Amino acid sequence: MNSSSDKPRRFSYRWLRHLMLGNPIPNSESDEARLPKLLALPVFSSDAISSVAYATQEIVLALGAAGLAVSARQGVYAQYTWGVVSAIVLLLVIVAVSYRQTIFAYPSGGGSYIVSKENLGVNMGLVAAAALLIDYVLTVAVSIASGVQNLVGTPALHGLAGHVVLTCIAFVVFLTLANLRGIKQAGALFAIPTYLFIVLAFGMIALGAFGPSLGWRLHPEAVNQDIPRLAASGARTIGILVILRAFANGCSAMTGTEAISNGIPAFQKPESKNAATTLLWMAGILAALFIGISYLATHLHVVYWEQNGKTAPAVIDQLSSAVFGRTGRGVYLYYAMQFATAAILIIAANTSFADFPRLASILAGDRFLPYDLAHRGDRLVFSDGIVLLGVFSALLLFLFKGDIDRLIPLYALGVFTAFTLSQSGMVRHWLREQGKGWHVKAAVNGLGAITTGLVFCVIIYEKAPQGAWVVVVAAGLLVWMFKVIHGHFERIIGTLKFRDDERPELGQPTSPPPQESTNTDAPPPKLVLRNQVIVLVNRPHRGVVPALRYAHLLSQDFEAVYVEIDPALTEMVKGEWQQFFPGVRLTVLESPYRSLVQPVRDYIAQKRGPAPAESNGSTLKPAPEAANGSSVDLITVVLPEYFTDDIWGFLLQNKAGSLLKVGLLHHDDVVLANVRYRVPSARE
Repeated sequence: MNSSSDKPRRFSYRWLRHLMLGNPIPNSESDEARLPKLLALPVFSSDAISSVAYATQEIVLALGAAGLAVSARQGVYAQYTWGVVSAIVLLLVIVAVSYRQTIFAYPSGGGSYIVSKENLGVNMGLVAAAALLIDYVLTVAVSIASGVQNLVGTPALHGLAGHVVLTCIAFVVFLTLANLRGIKQAGALFAIPTYLFIVLAFGMIALGAFGPSLGWRLHPEAVNQDIPRLAASGARTIGILVILRAFANGCSAMTGTEAISNGIPAFQKPESKNAATTLLWMAGILAALFIGISYLATHLHVVYWEQNGKTAPAVIDQLSSAVFGRTGRGVYLYYAMQFATAAILIIAANTSFADFPRLASILAGDRFLPYDLAHRGDRLVFSDGIVLLGVFSALLLFLFKGDIDRLIPLYALGVFTAFTLSQSGMVRHWLREQGKGWHVKAAVNGLGAITTGLVFCVIIYEKAPQGAWVVVVAAGLLVWMFKVIHGHFERIIGTLKFRDDERPELGQPTSPPPQESTNTDAPPPKLVLRNQVIVLVNRPHRGVVPALRYAHLLSQDFEAVYVEIDPALTEMVKGEWQQFFPGVRLTVLESPYRSLVQPVRDYIAQKRGPAPAESNGSTLKPAPEAANGSSVDLITVVLPEYFTDDIWGFLLQNKAGSLLKVGLLHHDDVVLANVRYRVPSARE
């Protein structure tokens, strides 16, 4: 091994990677990377809790645009607002209780996708998965756009108004890197801003409600109490459609409530109990903050409007200005509240960074997405899924210019699709499984399915003309893509899979290996160079046979090498290998950091032996011993690869072979050989 040329490259790459993401975490520490409840709350609940910063705002926007703001002082405005808020809080209670049952029924996580697939069929499961994946991307975009809106509204940061998109994308990059460091590390990083927002928000509500009686002066002049004349003059007659629009907008407060049921495996043991407790904490905090902020908004007659590209200050900004004041003794609390609000809105995107990669990994395991999304990276997180979410979110923010009011109409439709399918699936689950108290459990989930289904109908009716049809089209395309990918993988697997009674023949080498002479008087043998051949394999299938035959032709001293990325699969691979290739030695390389390349490099270094001594000027080095005791002068690494002629084969083919080729380029006396196996196309 050419260690002198290899070290500088490895040092610079590893140093930069470890500086940004931290040192790799071994499989043995997977339990230590799990989340306690106090860290799980900001990781999985920041989306739901932060929604109080814009849910009331969206209700006020719908009612204000209808002209209710002009009647605010007569109580009509407050009456309708409270009616909508009460309905949403009741819905929250129903959904939280329903999902608590889901947590105990499906402790492996997966949420709506797993529940729908197992109880309503694969197609409904894929619809739920597509809806959730889209909603997770929208959550990142909406949360960050809303957070930046609050930052821009702060007097000290008005300068950011001309760089909204760039600021949003910068926060996406920051969250992506933070989550690549690990979910526990991200939880610890974001816990302080989350709890700070909760404390300050409850403090603002308490001072707004009881402060005047205790001598605390409010600043009602800071509140925007009316809408522009043009909007008021164009106000529509108040009716059921206006109320439904306000309800549909306010249901954005419900987004994120399913996140805990999706991420149960990330909790410390006992996982289900801790997840259920965290869900109740989240629901209680969300309901209390939503009610309190809505009370202040109606009590102080806050109005929010959007007209000709201009908007009123964010509702949470108006409330903190009125309660704390932008000058005087409460100014520090005002700025603290503004920054805490912006922080939790941006951190709310972290819920998606926890759940999107996990759901994508489950779909990849079921062969509905590329296999690469199923594997954990160095830090025990699904790195590819995290990067994918970051790219999609940044693209969405760029296309919509970071405008929260343009993104909101696309929001909440996906999550209520998943709500409805999940709760309907749970009803089917209880009817099939029954068990203790199943009648009550089925009734609870049935009520959840009916209510969330009705809300879904309201949202699709109200928001489809505003752009929500894009979400429907995108979900349909995703489901189509899932099926195409699954069909591709099923065809590949069906072609490559051995029959149970099949025993592949590897053939005989072209020339037999040299035999040891028994004649002690014979002259010493001529120098014989030995080539040890290593075939890197994943699982036994037809695509491996040509590579093994090639290795057998090169040398009888060959072995198959399997890198143990997932220890749970090792025994199965060993059993299948013994069944189909009983005469071929299989060596298993442990990979505690889930790396494919490094264990192979270390194994080759072990085979090659120590580097040559440079003091004698010799270019020769002692050859290590092969498995049969003879010397090894050359190592040939054979990489089996299968390929197809269609575009899906090119896009979805595992890139492990390419990574190995790059990783082994700087080894001397090592030959890389690709042996390809063509899988017939779908047409053939």
